Amino acid sequence: MSELLSQLVRDIPLPRMVKIRQRFDDTELEDPIAVLREQLAGEGCMDRIAPGMKVAIAVGSRGVSRVDELTKCVVDAVREAGGEPFLVPCMGSHGGATAEGQTEVLAHLGMSEERMGCPVKSSMDVVLLDKLENGLPVYADRIATEEADAIIVLNRVKPHTAFRGRIESGLLKMVAIGLGKQKGAEACHQLGFKYMAENVPAMASVMLDKLPIVFGVAVVENAYDRIRRVEAIPAEQMEAREEVLLEEAKANLPKFFFDAFDVLVMDYIGKNISGDGADPNVTGRYPTPYAHGGPDVNKMVVLDLTPESKGNANGVGTADFTTTRLVSKADWPGTYANGLTSTVCAPTKQATTLANDRDAIKAAVKTCNILDYTTCKLIRIRDTLHLGEIEISETLLEEAKQHPQIEVISEPYEWTFDEEGYLPK
Repeated sequence: MSELLSQLVRDIPLPRMVKIRQRFDDTELEDPIAVLREQLAGEGCMDRIAPGMKVAIAVGSRGVSRVDELTKCVVDAVREAGGEPFLVPCMGSHGGATAEGQTEVLAHLGMSEERMGCPVKSSMDVVLLDKLENGLPVYADRIATEEADAIIVLNRVKPHTAFRGRIESGLLKMVAIGLGKQKGAEACHQLGFKYMAENVPAMASVMLDKLPIVFGVAVVENAYDRIRRVEAIPAEQMEAREEVLLEEAKANLPKFFFDAFDVLVMDYIGKNISGDGADPNVTGRYPTPYAHGGPDVNKMVVLDLTPESKGNANGVGTADFTTTRLVSKADWPGTYANGLTSTVCAPTKQATTLANDRDAIKAAVKTCNILDYTTCKLIRIRDTLHLGEIEISETLLEEAKQHPQIEVISEPYEWTFDEEGYLPK
């Protein structure tokens, strides 16, 4: 079958490529760990940790910039205050929705017991705290609920990939969905993303009221995946402050300076990049009708899966084409568990699969609905976290030269594939 598909795309031309640099606001903290240390010393944070307290630090599966260093800073501060810190994986159904899998996800992100110097207590067991007025149950991690005297949550604040609201992805989502484990995530998603803007803060409000959550650490990144702001926020201020930080995060989201093009090629998708494998806010490919924005792209190709994703290929279904390499790396039961939990199953489907990178890219060009394939406008990126230096087809060169925030940094060049049809890494 792969030979037949290769024959169908064999004569499709690929445009020459050019490297460019997109310039974004590069404001960042020179030493975010020092800033966090100072924030933790402020009122409403470490003064809430008494000697002998068992303190759960809830951390997730996202590739937050320097998340291991930030977490270690919190661990050390708790211990200096006389508390007994431990980590709780706070990631809904990720890691294959198993305790062992979630511990492994943390380790992949640099947050092992050895590195953090404290225990990692992982369980998928939950406690039913209450129910919302609409009937949705509110669950919380059993260990954090029953064994912790205080809980601290850490997360990046950013636009959500599937809905819009005053609160999207950040500390409150970490509480409602992450700390709720698989059952909590499932409950929050049960009525669909149409109501998530209401249900996330409502569930988080219940949990903030019934659990000993003392403060959260919020991170806002710039367009280069670097920390521009970190704040330690007392629990009672989290909702109001997160709403403000979300607007800052939206203003600093990386993006393409091209409104429309024919083909987008991504080297990697993965859970450490985005909950959707690739951030729809960047690609314009949303899994639901309740979010919007981004470029108009006809066809999308994903070539590979990050090791940190641990086989979770959520997001491959929003692409049009992928490779046998990615498919062979995917943990399909774990990927399907993501869809069963979120109730959005299209992103967990297997995209049309070609033998290698070359065939998958040619298939996208062949199907992008243009009369002359040599005019194809194509962009290639590493992933949606890295849009500073990208590759564009020669057919986009004149448009790039007219943009004040784009610098052309190479001459046009041909694609180079190895003997098996894959691009060099």
